[in-house]
Amino acid sequence: MHEEVSVVIHPTAIIDPSAKIADHVEIGPWTLIGPEVEIGEGTWIGPHVVIKGLTKIGKENKIFQFASLGEDPQDKKFQGEKTYLEIGDRNIIREFCTFNRGTVQDKSVTRIGNDNLFMAYVHLAHDCIVGNHTIFANNASLAGHVIVEDFVVMSGFSGASQSCRVGAHSFASMGSMIDKDVPPFVKVSGYYAKPFGLNVVGMRRRGFSAETMLSLRRAYKVIYRQGLTIKQAIESLEEMLVTCPEVQLFIDFINSSERGLVR
Repeated sequence: MHEEVSVVIHPTAIIDPSAKIADHVEIGPWTLIGPEVEIGEGTWIGPHVVIKGLTKIGKENKIFQFASLGEDPQDKKFQGEKTYLEIGDRNIIREFCTFNRGTVQDKSVTRIGNDNLFMAYVHLAHDCIVGNHTIFANNASLAGHVIVEDFVVMSGFSGASQSCRVGAHSFASMGSMIDKDVPPFVKVSGYYAKPFGLNVVGMRRRGFSAETMLSLRRAYKVIYRQGLTIKQAIESLEEMLVTCPEVQLFIDFINSSERGLVR
């Protein structure tokens, strides 16, 4: 009986001795793994990938050729401080993606959750936080300090400017340029991005009931169609919580927004 090969590393790959490589990892030709990098069990890394800095990668990720993960942040304030990139489990990172580490001006970490799909040429700048089950289509980009919550779709060539927040289950159409916070469930489009109703397609795919979606449509109208102040809108939304607990996501998001909502 042959013993199972635990780690497969192509002979042309360059692995720093201080890197921690878990079992069942495969690393392709001409890939560079720098000092103090950690790679979790079952992760596959293709050819010509560069992973450096204090980067920690979880389990069962797939990282395709020419990706650059954990490089220094593109920030003039960066002076070589000790900062981090953390990537969760089961993410797919396609060709030419670039994910930078954090800066000490924020929390020193760029963090990515689980089960995300990053298509080719996606850029995540320093200090970004990306949740779970998101999709970033080709050339979608985030500036520094952006937060993208769970189940968000960023279409091709869409982007978010510095310190914006993109709420759960929202959708940015192709070429959208986001310069304000996008509430949960909302679909945005344009330069600069404006709201165009709810992400109904995405909500249906995730099993939202017709009743819940109807209530969320009413919540959307309270925010965007009735000419209310933010205080008045929140008061109206709170009255809807008895029949639709999901409205709480709207309330919490509005209360915590620092850049203001897309309009």
